[in-house]
Amino acid sequence: MPELPEVETTRRGIEPHIVGQTIKHVEVRNPKLRWPVPDNLSELLAGRVIESVKRRAKYLLLEVEGGHLLIHLGMSGSLRMVNSDEPAKKHDHVDIFFSNGSCLRYHDPRRFGAVLWSSSPVNEHELLNKLGPEPLSDDFSSSLLYRRSRNKSQAVKTFIMDSHVVVGVGNIYANEALFKAGIRPDRPAGKISRARYERLTDCIKTTLAEAIRQGGTTLRDFVGGDGKPGYFKQQLTVYGRTGKPCTRCQSFIIESRLGNRSTFYCKKCQR
Repeated sequence: MPELPEVETTRRGIEPHIVGQTIKHVEVRNPKLRWPVPDNLSELLAGRVIESVKRRAKYLLLEVEGGHLLIHLGMSGSLRMVNSDEPAKKHDHVDIFFSNGSCLRYHDPRRFGAVLWSSSPVNEHELLNKLGPEPLSDDFSSSLLYRRSRNKSQAVKTFIMDSHVVVGVGNIYANEALFKAGIRPDRPAGKISRARYERLTDCIKTTLAEAIRQGGTTLRDFVGGDGKPGYFKQQLTVYGRTGKPCTRCQSFIIESRLGNRSTFYCKKCQR
């Protein structure tokens, strides 16, 4: 599943190609995504200019006069730039054609993503208005984590993955940040000290920032090519390394299930 760094990489990849471009028309081949694609989307967007490409959590926000197009990549979605005459392939569900002959193509084999329109202030949209702060913003802090964790018995890993607490800390990066912070993922969130939350906050920020930085090296893949979104090759310390030696102490990495998600940690380095 695309996580925040992959979505941010996508945003940076498409932004220079579509900002300032006029939408000619929109072709929807399959409106049956997670939520139905508006049947009048082409009518809504034709003739409008893309003013900005922003991101909120895992949602891409394409701003035009009068509203925003909200795009979520779901479990398997991707966006890439193609020439307007390039034939669509299976699972190419939505095309946004521009007057300069280019096309932004939405591909989603599992159809769990979304392409939606909002004419209201975008932060008031029902999918966005209850989200927590962005993890790389000043609004996300150790004091926020400490305050919201008090008296909570849930595991700290599921706590930091709660989008109402902070957005964008998906399964991969929660595992990685907790390892760097030396905190066991199953430790109750309410039992973790303020000092340890300071360390965890720093680790979340640095882990996501590094992932985004690595993703920035593959932006050329968003134009043409094989249609794969060009995600970076992750430099992972614990995720997916069951039974392999810990990069710090050489103990074996353990895998367990927590909140129906695969969880990886070192019993010696994390407590």
